[in-house]
Amino acid sequence: MNAVLINIGDELLLGQVLNTNAQWLAQALLPIGGQVKEMRVIADDPNHLLEVLPQALSMADIVLLTGGLGPTRDDMTKEALARYFGVEMVFSQSCWAHMQTLFARFGKRLEAAHRVQCFVPANAELLPNKLGTAPGMWFEIDGKVVVALPGVPVEMRELMEQQVLPRLTAYFQPDAILSRTIGTVGVAESELARRLESFEQQLPPQLQLAYLPNLFEVQLRLTASGADQTYLRALLDEYTQRLKQLLGPEVVYSTQGETLPQALGQMLYRQGLTIATAESCTGGYVGHLLTSVPGASNYYLGGVVAYANHIKVNVLGVAMADLHAHGAVSEPVARQMAAGVRRLTGAVLSVATTGVAGPTGGTADKPVGTVWIAASLGSKTVAKKYVFGKRRMLNIEMSSVAALNTARLLLLELPS
Repeated sequence: MNAVLINIGDELLLGQVLNTNAQWLAQALLPIGGQVKEMRVIADDPNHLLEVLPQALSMADIVLLTGGLGPTRDDMTKEALARYFGVEMVFSQSCWAHMQTLFARFGKRLEAAHRVQCFVPANAELLPNKLGTAPGMWFEIDGKVVVALPGVPVEMRELMEQQVLPRLTAYFQPDAILSRTIGTVGVAESELARRLESFEQQLPPQLQLAYLPNLFEVQLRLTASGADQTYLRALLDEYTQRLKQLLGPEVVYSTQGETLPQALGQMLYRQGLTIATAESCTGGYVGHLLTSVPGASNYYLGGVVAYANHIKVNVLGVAMADLHAHGAVSEPVARQMAAGVRRLTGAVLSVATTGVAGPTGGTADKPVGTVWIAASLGSKTVAKKYVFGKRRMLNIEMSSVAALNTARLLLLELPS
């Protein structure tokens, strides 16, 4: 069951509004067997829609449109659809009655523009919009379906979940598509592909493996398709476990789509442990990732952003002699930062970062992107040097992910 998404709106093309609708729709279609073949963003121009719509229908079973259903002059999706289907615009009494009820509920006055909004293509089957004034519209043509939806995300999602997805499932009776996301960290995509070459060759025809690299991580997505969802879930369970055993817990941090901060937080919470952070080059980004997870207060005690050397010395207890001898970006300093924040907060586990984020400040022996990361737990402290790239924000983000993974790996050494 192939689909094309067409998102309509000048505001999308100008970058004034982020196109979250396309991402959400693609994810919503997948569980019912809908595979998006193309996404298009077009202007509020009915002639452009009339050019794009035939192309979309030539490659897809479903075309989903969002936007252009409102009461203003630039909302011309309905008129374009009427022209495409060769039908007249007719007044919908049910749409007008809904609008009267909605406005009365909020004590607002209906204007003439709102009545105009109730004119729809004669062949449209209206999908009542409980959250707004613009109804969705369902069209059938030569065994295919065109659905026009409001561009307002909350209204679009409500219509999709309550009406469109069930109707698409009943209309096409598609095979199910289920997926499982496995989080890996610390191993490059090319190396993962080498390790998994035999695994991929042995996959049954119902399964596919995809690689989604991002910063210091690679998400592996196992996708299963077929009619029997129970069988597909069993396949996903079996091959997820095979993949996890093949790569090992040092590489695989999650098998249910959790992020690395979530996975680390779950480990800490399950074991009743606490963590603190000492950051220089990352400027608090490690703490930000940890606290982006709801419930982080159960295990994250706090952190110190020790950007200046005198903060490293006076707050975290880094030895001035080591700063002079080795510099701030060094193994001894990273280790002492990790130990210092543990003493300061009483955390069981700590992690520290110090490096050259760039784009300036690098030297021959410590180029931009050089980072030392240390983690401390019990009587053990580990430290590792990384050399990333020359882009400042990328270095900060990759260092922070590497720091979380360093803490995770140290936790793995604890008895279960």
